[in-house]
Amino acid sequence: MGSLKEVTIETIKKLPDGCSLEDIMYEINFVAQVLEGLKDAEAGRLLTTEELLEKSKV
Repeated sequence: MGSLKEVTIETIKKLPDGCSLEDIMYEINFVAQVLEGLKDAEAGRLLTTEELLEKSKV
């Protein structure tokens, strides 16, 4: 996977011509969050479903 900049540019290119600035910002934010999550997963920073459900009870 490429850098955030490369992936963001490719994502923007796939948006329709009439999209709004909000649409573009949403996609940029989404891409950044996905890449950040992948980095966390590669670094072993993961939660099981059970751990996540337990944290949400607090």
